[in-house]
Parts: sequence; C-alpha cells; structure tokens
Amino acid sequence: MAHPPVNSTHPLLSDAPVTTPAQALPGPSARRLIPLVVAAPLFLQNLTASVLATALPSIAQALQSDVLHLNLAITLYLLSVAVALPLAAWMAERVGARRLFCTALVIFAMGSVLAALSQTLWHLAASRVLQGIGGAMMLPVGRLILLRSIPPEEIVKATIWYTVPPVVGSTLGPLIGGAIVTWLSWQWLFLINVPIALLACVMALRLLEKDAPGHRQPLDLGSYGLMALALLAMMSGLSGSGKGLLAPAVAVTLVVAGVGLSLLYLRHARRVAHPVMDFSLLRFGTFKASILGGFGVRVGQGAAPFMLPLLFQLGFGLSPVSAGSLIFIWALGSLLTRPVLNGAIARYGFRTMLIGTTAVTSLVYLAFALLRPGIPYGLLVPLLLLSGASRGMLMVSMNTMGYADIPKPRMSYATALSTMSQQVSNALGVALAVLLLNMAMQWRGATQLSAADFWPGFLALALINTLALVYFIPLPANAADDLRPGEDARPP
Repeated sequence: MAHPPVNSTHPLLSDAPVTTPAQALPGPSARRLIPLVVAAPLFLQNLTASVLATALPSIAQALQSDVLHLNLAITLYLLSVAVALPLAAWMAERVGARRLFCTALVIFAMGSVLAALSQTLWHLAASRVLQGIGGAMMLPVGRLILLRSIPPEEIVKATIWYTVPPVVGSTLGPLIGGAIVTWLSWQWLFLINVPIALLACVMALRLLEKDAPGHRQPLDLGSYGLMALALLAMMSGLSGSGKGLLAPAVAVTLVVAGVGLSLLYLRHARRVAHPVMDFSLLRFGTFKASILGGFGVRVGQGAAPFMLPLLFQLGFGLSPVSAGSLIFIWALGSLLTRPVLNGAIARYGFRTMLIGTTAVTSLVYLAFALLRPGIPYGLLVPLLLLSGASRGMLMVSMNTMGYADIPKPRMSYATALSTMSQQVSNALGVALAVLLLNMAMQWRGATQLSAADFWPGFLALALINTLALVYFIPLPANAADDLRPGEDARPP
C-alpha cells in the first residue's frame, strides 16, 4: 500500500526501510499466545482500576483516611503515566522492546508490593506513582511487540485476542474487588498483580525473539519536557475535574495550559531531529483516522463506563450487585463478538466496519438517553449486549487499521502516540460526564442525581461519537487491505 511522501532524510522521519538485524517471526504456536501475553499490562491496568473503585471505602478505613482523599492514589497513577509515557518510544528503540516490556512488568509488580505494604495514604500514593511508571512503559510497548511479532495476514485475529484480557479485567474487577475486601484484606487487591506480571514476564522471555535495539538517537530534553508538562497539565485538569478534586477554574486553567504547552511542543518538534512524540505520523491516512476519528470514540469509552453504573444505582435505585450484573452483560456483548469479528472484517473490510459500528454505537448512546426507571429487562439486556458488541467491534477495527501504513521503523512512536491519545480522551470522557451530570442536576435545582440527569451526557456522547465519521467516511474502500483476513476467514 502506498505511503504518503515525507520530506525528510532522517531515518525516523522517512518511509525508507532502515537496515536492522533480521528477526525471525515466532512459530505458529507462539503467535497464538503472544497476543494474550502482551495484553497482560492492559489486563493489570483495568483490573487494578476496577478493583480499586470497588474497594476505596475499605482502604480508606484501613488507612484512616477520607475516601475522597484516596482518589489521589488513582489520580497520581494517571499523572505518572503522563510523565513517563513520552519516554516509551525512545526507550523501546534504545534497549529493545522485549527487554523494556519485561522491565516495565517488574516495575509494576514492585509498585504493587509496595502498595500492599502501605501504612499511610502518602505511601500508597508513592507506590501508585511507581506503578504508573511501569504502566506507561508497558502499554505502548506491548502493542509494539504484537505488531512486530505477528505477520500482517494474522494481525486482525491477533488484535481480537489482544483485546480480550482488558475486557475480562474490567468485567471481573468489581467482583474480584468485592470478594477480596469481604473475605480477605485490601492488600490482596495489589498482591494479585504480582504473579500475573511475573508470569507474563516469563512467558514473554520464552515466546518472544530477542530484538536488537533500534535507532540510538539522543533524547531531546526540550521536547520531552514540553510534552511531559503538557500531558501532566491536561491529565491533572481532566482527572481532577472528573473526580471533583479541583475547582472548575483550576481544572480549566490546567487544561488550557496543557493545550498551550502542546502547541509549544509542536513548534519545537519542527525544529529538532528527534522529538519524543512524532506527530508527523498523522500524515498517514489510516493512522490519522484512528487517532483523530478515534479520539471522539474513546471519549465515549471513558464516559460510558462511568455513567452507566451511576444511572443503574442512583437513577434506577438498583443495588450494587444488580448494577454490576448489568455492567457484566454490557462487557459480555463485547466478548461475544470475538468469534465472528475476524470473518466480518474479511467480508466487509475496515472502512465499512468502522462506518457501520460507529453509527450503531451512536444510536445506542441515544437509546441510553431515553432510559427511565422501570424499563423491562427484556429491553435493557439486549440493548446492553448490542452496545457492548458495537463498541468492541469498533475498537478492534479502528485500532488494527491504524497501523496499516506505518513503516516498521516508526512503529514504536505510533504506539506511544496512540496510547497518549487514549489516556487523554478517556480522562476527557469522565470529566465531560461529570460536568454534564452536574449541570443537569443544577438545572433541576436538585442536590442528588436522578435518571432525568443522564440524558444530556448520553446525547453528547452520541454526537461526539458520530464525529468520527468525518474521518472514517473519506477512507478508501481498500483501506488497510494489507491487514484484511483472507478469503478463508470469511463467513459463508
């Protein structure tokens, strides 16, 4: 597939292949396991986030701290990810992706152990920072390993399996968290990460070929400092407003400062040879559609999991167990699409799948805006299954297509940029949900949420999600056909 021209002779800013030591692809049996192994970081991140959300009251009681103050442990994780993330691509090329992946898993496991040993809120917060540094390195490098280890004709199937562990982590997290704080101690919320991380590290060393370091370009401290500060400001403002930790004026100031620093970064990056985040990758059409079109999609990915549990509990008056069961059904819809998704992409192609699933997802958000107490489960359950299915198919199609045109020497920078976009858009989704819920509640002159307060949020998600079509519709009909499964994958 043709690549757009890039007017630079620098190896990282050129589409010309770079000579690197030859690397053999893993065997067929290894390639079946690699997607699950490199998805371990996403599983750990989603599991930890969901179990913490369930167990915050128990941890607060044990540490003799206020529950709202414990949000610091969640927020600092996001902020440490923001600071360390710009280094991920540079370090992957510097030391090799496999080595960095295993190192990051060990760092995350060490942070988990220290979190379990915490005696105060500040000890826990510091441990979460260490976890965040490990998480920042794990997430983009895991996808980079997947893209480098799997041949193009198998990448759709591999990506499908790559997305299963994080969905399972989000689904089982509340159940596991509730069971641990009920029958064990809160420390096990973090200790369960250790064997999973170490097992993933051992499996990665066994399954993955040792990759040689890539381009040993120097670290441009100016671009790193600007990008780290920009992410730190934006994530602080969005996360702080989303969790009610910051006054609106402070949150807005931080977000504006983050945008301003981002513009300074773009100006600086044009003048240096080795920026830590390579925005010139947006010249590739499929990647641009995945990042810019996907930004609105991922806002919904951040907001909907936050809003639905609140709607079911505060709006419908359901118990936490009943609400959790409905969220489980929602996640189940995503998992149920995995057996047929490979064949669907083979038959219809990426562009058609993106347009269709985006439209269905937007319509489901509109349906959520109409939900009211007393809706029959016979209507609610199929709607949740449809929502999970459309969201799952949309995310897999979008994430797979995005890397179709990226030259291999620039894959590490593409995965880092994609991960950064995901972190910011998810945080924006939560902040937007909180803002619209509060505005709706204040409009009614109420002090507590009811089902009538949720429709503006879901309406906004439908509109924002639909904006992705601006980037998906112009894609050529054969977009990412190099990654499209063969005829044998198509359903009869």
